[in-house]
Amino acid sequence: MNTLISTDGTTIAYDRAGSGPVIVLVAGAFNDRATLAPLAAELAGDFTVVTYDRRARGDSGNTKPWSIDREAEDLDALIAEVGGSTFVFGFSSGGILGMHAALRGSAIPRLVCYEPPFPVEGHGNAPDLPARLAALVDAGRPGDAVELFQLEAIGLPPEVVAQIRKAPIFPALEAMAQSLVYDSTITTGSTPPATLSTPTLTIYGAQTWESLARAAIVAAEVLPKGRHQEVPGGKNHTIEPAVTAPVVADFFREG
Repeated sequence: MNTLISTDGTTIAYDRAGSGPVIVLVAGAFNDRATLAPLAAELAGDFTVVTYDRRARGDSGNTKPWSIDREAEDLDALIAEVGGSTFVFGFSSGGILGMHAALRGSAIPRLVCYEPPFPVEGHGNAPDLPARLAALVDAGRPGDAVELFQLEAIGLPPEVVAQIRKAPIFPALEAMAQSLVYDSTITTGSTPPATLSTPTLTIYGAQTWESLARAAIVAAEVLPKGRHQEVPGGKNHTIEPAVTAPVVADFFREG
Protein backbone atom coordinates (compact mmCIF):
# COMPACT_ATOMS: atom_id res chain seq x y z
CA MET A 1 0.00 0.00 0.00
CA ASN A 2 1.11 3.54 -0.81
CA THR A 3 -0.30 6.81 0.48
CA LEU A 4 -0.39 10.44 -0.55
CA ILE A 5 -1.82 13.63 0.92
CA SER A 6 -4.58 15.36 -1.03
CA THR A 7 -5.12 19.11 -1.29
CA ASP A 8 -7.14 19.38 1.92
CA GLY A 9 -4.81 17.14 3.92
CA THR A 10 -6.72 13.89 3.45
CA THR A 11 -4.65 10.71 3.31
CA ILE A 12 -5.41 8.68 0.18
CA ALA A 13 -4.30 5.03 0.03
CA TYR A 14 -3.49 3.37 -3.27
CA ASP A 15 -1.90 0.33 -4.91
CA ARG A 16 -0.13 0.08 -8.24
CA ALA A 17 0.84 -2.83 -10.45
CA GLY A 18 2.18 -3.50 -13.92
CA SER A 19 4.17 -1.31 -16.27
CA GLY A 20 3.36 0.94 -19.19
CA PRO A 21 0.96 3.86 -19.65
CA VAL A 22 -0.89 4.62 -16.43
CA ILE A 23 -4.57 3.88 -15.81
CA VAL A 24 -6.27 5.00 -12.59
CA LEU A 25 -9.31 2.90 -11.64
CA VAL A 26 -12.03 4.81 -9.76
CA ALA A 27 -14.44 2.61 -7.83
CA GLY A 28 -18.12 3.07 -7.03
CA ALA A 29 -20.40 2.62 -4.02
CA PHE A 30 -19.55 -0.11 -1.50
CA ASN A 31 -16.13 -0.38 -3.19
CA ASP A 32 -12.59 0.05 -1.94
CA ARG A 33 -9.35 -0.32 -3.85
CA ALA A 34 -9.61 -4.13 -3.74
CA THR A 35 -12.88 -4.18 -5.68
CA LEU A 36 -11.32 -3.41 -9.04
CA ALA A 37 -8.16 -5.47 -8.39
CA PRO A 38 -9.30 -8.29 -10.74
CA LEU A 39 -9.68 -5.79 -13.59
CA ALA A 40 -6.34 -4.25 -12.66
CA ALA A 41 -4.71 -7.68 -12.90
CA GLU A 42 -6.08 -8.15 -16.42
CA LEU A 43 -4.72 -4.76 -17.52
CA ALA A 44 -1.36 -4.89 -15.74
CA GLY A 45 0.37 -6.79 -18.53
CA ASP A 46 0.34 -3.70 -20.75
CA PHE A 47 -0.33 -0.80 -18.37
CA THR A 48 0.61 0.53 -14.97
CA VAL A 49 -2.69 0.22 -13.11
CA VAL A 50 -3.51 2.20 -9.98
CA THR A 51 -6.41 1.42 -7.65
CA TYR A 52 -7.21 3.64 -4.67
CA ASP A 53 -9.53 4.04 -1.74
CA ARG A 54 -11.75 7.01 -2.32
CA ARG A 55 -12.15 9.13 0.80
CA ALA A 56 -14.25 7.69 3.64
CA ARG A 57 -13.44 4.09 2.76
CA GLY A 58 -10.66 1.58 3.23
CA ASP A 59 -7.38 3.09 4.38
CA SER A 60 -8.12 6.63 3.17
CA GLY A 61 -9.19 9.49 5.40
CA ASN A 62 -12.40 11.49 5.51
CA THR A 63 -11.64 15.17 5.98
CA LYS A 64 -14.79 17.28 6.06
CA PRO A 65 -16.57 19.14 4.61
CA TRP A 66 -17.02 16.81 1.65
CA SER A 67 -17.82 17.86 -1.91
CA ILE A 68 -17.43 16.26 -5.31
CA ASP A 69 -14.71 18.82 -6.01
CA ARG A 70 -12.73 17.47 -3.04
CA GLU A 71 -12.97 14.00 -4.56
CA ALA A 72 -11.79 15.42 -7.88
CA GLU A 73 -8.84 16.97 -6.04
CA ASP A 74 -8.04 13.55 -4.59
CA LEU A 75 -7.97 12.14 -8.11
CA ASP A 76 -5.83 15.06 -9.30
CA ALA A 77 -3.34 14.43 -6.49
CA LEU A 78 -3.17 10.76 -7.40
CA ILE A 79 -2.70 11.51 -11.09
CA ALA A 80 0.13 13.92 -10.26
CA GLU A 81 1.73 11.32 -8.01
CA VAL A 82 1.67 8.38 -10.42
CA GLY A 83 2.04 9.86 -13.88
CA GLY A 84 1.18 13.53 -14.30
CA SER A 85 -1.39 12.57 -16.92
CA THR A 86 -3.27 9.28 -16.82
CA PHE A 87 -6.10 7.39 -18.39
CA VAL A 88 -9.06 6.92 -16.05
CA PHE A 89 -11.55 4.06 -15.76
CA GLY A 90 -14.54 4.80 -13.55
CA PHE A 91 -17.01 2.19 -12.33
CA SER A 92 -20.57 3.26 -11.51
CA SER A 93 -20.48 6.51 -9.50
CA GLY A 94 -16.73 6.49 -10.08
CA GLY A 95 -17.48 7.07 -13.75
CA ILE A 96 -19.55 10.15 -12.96
CA LEU A 97 -16.74 11.36 -10.71
CA GLY A 98 -14.27 10.79 -13.56
CA MET A 99 -16.39 12.88 -15.91
CA HIS A 100 -16.62 15.65 -13.32
CA ALA A 101 -12.86 15.65 -12.82
CA ALA A 102 -12.19 15.73 -16.56
CA LEU A 103 -14.64 18.60 -16.98
CA ARG A 104 -12.76 20.53 -14.26
CA GLY A 105 -9.55 20.12 -16.23
CA SER A 106 -7.93 17.05 -14.69
CA ALA A 107 -5.09 15.58 -16.74
CA ILE A 108 -7.19 12.77 -18.21
CA PRO A 109 -6.58 12.30 -21.96
CA ARG A 110 -9.12 9.49 -22.32
CA LEU A 111 -11.87 8.21 -20.04
CA VAL A 112 -13.83 4.96 -19.75
CA CYS A 113 -17.01 4.86 -17.66
CA TYR A 114 -18.57 1.50 -16.82
CA GLU A 115 -22.32 1.83 -16.25
CA PRO A 116 -22.40 5.40 -14.91
CA PRO A 117 -25.79 5.51 -13.11
CA PHE A 118 -27.24 8.66 -14.60
CA PRO A 119 -31.00 8.86 -13.94
CA VAL A 120 -32.87 8.12 -17.17
CA GLU A 121 -36.46 7.42 -18.09
CA GLY A 122 -37.84 7.64 -14.57
CA HIS A 123 -34.98 5.79 -12.89
CA GLY A 124 -32.99 7.70 -10.30
CA ASN A 125 -32.67 8.60 -6.65
CA ALA A 126 -35.23 10.63 -4.74
CA PRO A 127 -33.85 14.16 -4.30
CA ASP A 128 -33.75 13.81 -0.51
CA LEU A 129 -31.90 10.47 -0.44
CA PRO A 130 -28.49 11.98 0.44
CA ALA A 131 -30.00 13.90 3.36
CA ARG A 132 -31.81 10.83 4.68
CA LEU A 133 -28.64 8.76 4.46
CA ALA A 134 -26.67 11.48 6.24
CA ALA A 135 -29.25 11.61 9.03
CA LEU A 136 -28.93 7.87 9.62
CA VAL A 137 -25.14 7.98 9.65
CA ASP A 138 -25.11 10.97 12.00
CA ALA A 139 -27.53 9.13 14.30
CA GLY A 140 -25.13 6.19 14.60
CA ARG A 141 -27.23 3.89 12.40
CA PRO A 142 -24.83 2.87 9.61
CA GLY A 143 -26.61 -0.45 9.04
CA ASP A 144 -29.88 1.33 8.36
CA ALA A 145 -28.06 3.65 5.95
CA VAL A 146 -26.72 0.62 4.10
CA GLU A 147 -30.22 -0.84 3.85
CA LEU A 148 -31.70 2.43 2.62
CA PHE A 149 -29.06 2.75 -0.08
CA GLN A 150 -29.57 -0.84 -1.19
CA LEU A 151 -33.34 -0.40 -1.37
CA GLU A 152 -33.55 3.01 -3.02
CA ALA A 153 -30.28 3.73 -4.83
CA ILE A 154 -29.65 0.18 -6.06
CA GLY A 155 -33.23 -1.09 -6.07
CA LEU A 156 -32.63 -4.46 -4.41
CA PRO A 157 -35.72 -6.38 -3.25
CA PRO A 158 -36.41 -6.11 0.51
CA GLU A 159 -35.90 -9.85 1.04
CA VAL A 160 -32.43 -9.65 -0.53
CA VAL A 161 -31.53 -6.64 1.62
CA ALA A 162 -32.65 -8.57 4.72
CA GLN A 163 -30.42 -11.50 3.75
CA ILE A 164 -27.42 -9.22 3.20
CA ARG A 165 -27.85 -7.74 6.68
CA LYS A 166 -27.31 -11.22 8.13
CA ALA A 167 -24.31 -11.98 5.93
CA PRO A 168 -20.70 -11.95 7.19
CA ILE A 169 -19.88 -9.11 4.78
CA PHE A 170 -22.35 -6.69 6.37
CA PRO A 171 -19.94 -5.10 8.89
CA ALA A 172 -17.66 -4.17 5.99
CA LEU A 173 -20.61 -2.51 4.26
CA GLU A 174 -21.50 -0.63 7.44
CA ALA A 175 -17.95 0.71 7.58
CA MET A 176 -18.60 2.44 4.24
CA ALA A 177 -21.89 4.06 5.29
CA GLN A 178 -20.50 7.61 5.26
CA SER A 179 -19.28 7.12 1.69
CA LEU A 180 -22.84 6.24 0.63
CA VAL A 181 -23.86 9.79 1.48
CA TYR A 182 -21.15 10.98 -0.89
CA ASP A 183 -21.98 8.53 -3.68
CA SER A 184 -25.68 9.33 -3.53
CA THR A 185 -24.87 13.04 -3.71
CA ILE A 186 -22.76 12.44 -6.81
CA THR A 187 -25.45 10.45 -8.60
CA THR A 188 -28.69 12.13 -7.48
CA GLY A 189 -29.97 14.39 -10.25
CA SER A 190 -26.74 14.08 -12.22
CA THR A 191 -26.63 14.52 -16.00
CA PRO A 192 -23.96 13.69 -18.58
CA PRO A 193 -21.81 16.81 -19.18
CA ALA A 194 -22.60 17.99 -22.70
CA THR A 195 -19.49 20.19 -22.76
CA LEU A 196 -16.98 17.46 -21.87
CA SER A 197 -14.40 17.33 -24.67
CA THR A 198 -12.46 14.33 -23.33
CA PRO A 199 -12.81 11.23 -25.56
CA THR A 200 -15.03 8.95 -23.49
CA LEU A 201 -16.21 5.37 -23.85
CA THR A 202 -19.19 4.20 -21.83
CA ILE A 203 -19.47 0.45 -21.31
CA TYR A 204 -22.37 -1.66 -20.13
CA GLY A 205 -22.79 -5.38 -19.55
CA ALA A 206 -25.12 -7.42 -21.73
CA GLN A 207 -26.80 -8.81 -18.60
CA THR A 208 -26.96 -5.64 -16.54
CA TRP A 209 -30.12 -3.82 -15.50
CA GLU A 210 -31.84 -2.12 -18.41
CA SER A 211 -31.71 1.30 -16.74
CA LEU A 212 -27.92 1.15 -16.47
CA ALA A 213 -27.49 0.07 -20.07
CA ARG A 214 -29.74 2.89 -21.18
CA ALA A 215 -27.84 5.38 -19.02
CA ALA A 216 -24.54 4.38 -20.64
CA ILE A 217 -26.00 4.77 -24.12
CA VAL A 218 -27.63 8.12 -23.36
CA ALA A 219 -24.43 9.46 -21.80
CA ALA A 220 -22.39 8.52 -24.87
CA GLU A 221 -24.92 10.22 -27.12
CA VAL A 222 -24.73 13.43 -25.09
CA LEU A 223 -20.94 13.63 -24.84
CA PRO A 224 -19.31 15.42 -27.80
CA LYS A 225 -16.61 12.73 -28.09
CA GLY A 226 -18.54 9.85 -26.58
CA ARG A 227 -19.28 6.36 -27.77
CA HIS A 228 -20.71 3.28 -26.09
CA GLN A 229 -20.05 -0.44 -26.22
CA GLU A 230 -21.70 -3.52 -24.79
CA VAL A 231 -19.56 -6.26 -23.25
CA PRO A 232 -20.61 -9.82 -22.36
CA GLY A 233 -21.89 -10.66 -18.90
CA GLY A 234 -22.08 -8.00 -16.25
CA LYS A 235 -25.10 -9.40 -14.43
CA ASN A 236 -26.43 -7.19 -11.64
CA HIS A 237 -24.04 -4.27 -12.28
CA THR A 238 -20.82 -6.27 -12.10
CA ILE A 239 -17.69 -6.32 -14.25
CA GLU A 240 -16.39 -9.37 -16.11
CA PRO A 241 -12.65 -8.53 -16.07
CA ALA A 242 -11.54 -10.96 -18.78
CA VAL A 243 -13.90 -9.54 -21.41
CA THR A 244 -13.90 -5.93 -20.23
CA ALA A 245 -10.14 -5.40 -20.02
CA PRO A 246 -9.48 -5.83 -23.78
CA VAL A 247 -12.16 -3.25 -24.60
CA VAL A 248 -10.67 -0.80 -22.12
CA ALA A 249 -7.13 -1.44 -23.35
CA ASP A 250 -8.05 -0.95 -27.01
CA PHE A 251 -9.75 2.37 -26.28
CA PHE A 252 -6.81 3.69 -24.30
CA ARG A 253 -4.34 2.56 -26.96
CA GLU A 254 -6.13 4.85 -29.41
CA GLY A 255 -4.91 7.81 -27.38
